[in-house]
Amino acid sequence: MDTKAQMQRWRLILGQESGDRLEKMDMPQLSEEQMLMDNALASIYNKSEQGGFGRGAGKGPSNPQISRWLGDVRSLFDKDLVKIIQNDAMTRCGLKQLIFEPEILENVEPDISLASAIMALKDSIPERSKESVREFIKKIVDDINKLLEQDIRRAVTAAVNKREHSPIPSASALDYKMTIRRNLKHYSPELKTIVPEHFYFFERAASSASKKWTVILDIDQSGSMGESVIYSSVVSCILASMSALKTRVVAFDTNIVDLTDKCNDPVDLLYGFQLGGGTDIDKSAAYCQQFIEEPKKTLFFLISDLYEGGNRAALIRRMEEMKASGVTVVSLLAVADGGTPFYDESVANKLSKLGIPCFACAPQKLPELLGLVLKGRDISEFAKDASKST
Repeated sequence: MDTKAQMQRWRLILGQESGDRLEKMDMPQLSEEQMLMDNALASIYNKSEQGGFGRGAGKGPSNPQISRWLGDVRSLFDKDLVKIIQNDAMTRCGLKQLIFEPEILENVEPDISLASAIMALKDSIPERSKESVREFIKKIVDDINKLLEQDIRRAVTAAVNKREHSPIPSASALDYKMTIRRNLKHYSPELKTIVPEHFYFFERAASSASKKWTVILDIDQSGSMGESVIYSSVVSCILASMSALKTRVVAFDTNIVDLTDKCNDPVDLLYGFQLGGGTDIDKSAAYCQQFIEEPKKTLFFLISDLYEGGNRAALIRRMEEMKASGVTVVSLLAVADGGTPFYDESVANKLSKLGIPCFACAPQKLPELLGLVLKGRDISEFAKDASKST
């Protein structure tokens, strides 16, 4: 980057108030596009126009004006920067009361932290905006679904539907890797290929209800759980759609809501959550225990910040009993601010001492985690790596 470009960039970073000082240093003029960037940024970052969007905006800027500003921001900046600027505009300029305006929401870049704020305020959505809000949430859900669905299905299928080998031949269930590995000694130099002496087939575990794994997601819906709730909803619906699993979804604060019947649609499932309120984790875990039929084929995910408002000692005992019975118990910690773990370290340490993994997990790693736990693998190393990456 040449000196001119560097000075122009610093001028944008420092804002309009730095203009006079930089001009004395032979500051090159901003380009037309950079001037548009400068004006867009000045609306929220200039001290003289705090709460602005132009002169007089503090007394109630018109919706079209804000919509144009949002459109300019989306056209001028990279997608990741757009999300930062949008969030700053919401917090610095008092725009939260306007995000439910349909024409504004249509111009907002889908962002999970903004979606979390909307879900926390969803009971205040005016009737005229409900469809726009739902479409906005659906965009984010669809993005997460595209990111995770195929990998989750692949991981679960490999772990559950193909754990054991069957003597019943089926081309669709042929285990190519094992068949090749076990028949390498039967390689024919003349034919330049392997001539298998024995074929190996996967057992279709999904065909038998008694062989199904039960996956229980016990999801904290207290105020700090916004982003975690959104990811959990999408993952829950993916798992619920798989015939190889029996999936149960429970939401809790001081009350318990069983949302399993809403798993056909992740947006409907999200609307079933009521973000905010206190926390009684032990009460919810006790409710979930009734769905454990075969402990050794049950995976219990506690998705929470672990700030227990109920009986902490009872929670620790219950989790210990659950694990001792054979249930695979995993505590996924809350994430906030784009992936920063947020949790009660004291409870997390006590659970960890019981051999219950407690860690924050980036969404991209969830398929791998599911595959490991369903195969009965030790996830301690995975948990360490996942914690480092959040």
